[in-house]
Amino acid sequence: MFCERSMVEKVNGKVEECRKLFLAVLGTLFFAGGMNLFIVSANLYSGGFLGIGQLVRTLLVDLLGLPIKGIDIAGIVFYMINVPIFFIAWKELGKKFFVITIICVTMQTIFLTFIPTEIQILGDEPLASALIGGVICGYGVGLTLREGGSGGGQDVLGLYMMKKKNSFSVGKLALMINVAVYLGCALLYDLKIVIYSLVYVAVSSYVTDRVHLQNVNVEVMVITKAKKEIEEIIRKYNRSATVMKGEGSYSHEGVNVIYSALSKHEARSLEHEISEKNLEAFMVFKDVNHIYGKYDKHL
Repeated sequence: MFCERSMVEKVNGKVEECRKLFLAVLGTLFFAGGMNLFIVSANLYSGGFLGIGQLVRTLLVDLLGLPIKGIDIAGIVFYMINVPIFFIAWKELGKKFFVITIICVTMQTIFLTFIPTEIQILGDEPLASALIGGVICGYGVGLTLREGGSGGGQDVLGLYMMKKKNSFSVGKLALMINVAVYLGCALLYDLKIVIYSLVYVAVSSYVTDRVHLQNVNVEVMVITKAKKEIEEIIRKYNRSATVMKGEGSYSHEGVNVIYSALSKHEARSLEHEISEKNLEAFMVFKDVNHIYGKYDKHL
């Protein structure tokens, strides 16, 4: 019986890993589609590492007249720039994250290279393209990060900084890097293009932080008699909790009030496990803007 349960748990674990990898790769498809169909097709620029790739492509194709047709080499340049970043992923963020990042960056490069950039879905509407492209790209980046992967570049650097400093987020770092890149672009290109590109960056950065649930902190209060079981669930996330004694105002029976701070991703998992195990509990979740003290963000 124990062996059967262990085997089922292993199979379920593998299925869950495959599901997360599929969604992480799907996120790169969303990003590449939003980028090529809305941002690049409107002659706008991404920031960060991909923005550098786009600038190199413009230099090679438009200014130097390199005969490259049918594909967008910005993705290939982006992949080459990412090679040093892979070492940070390996050393600082773990082998599993490194492998998933390699897969995601490779697939993202393929999507960026072969999704056409000549199709103008919205026509000559740069503001609408920046807004819609920002939402799609931001969702794609956030989805990839939420499922334990990354699109490389500033995503990896953002996750690394997030581990070092709680107030950091991938979206904030992306915004900082991109503003610097666009200030440089303002000296080379039409200022209107730079402004619309900044709109894209602001929207995509905001959406990334909303979808990347590990980046959203949640205050959790659980009122229950199943103290031991819920403490064990919270410990699985490498979190601690404060336990207080309480009393029901109607029943006058003793209860435990368990207070903790989790990421929104962990909070959803906690709610799911409590429900799955049929534990009697009253739960309150509240988003918090800032946590001071010993609290580590998890990938």
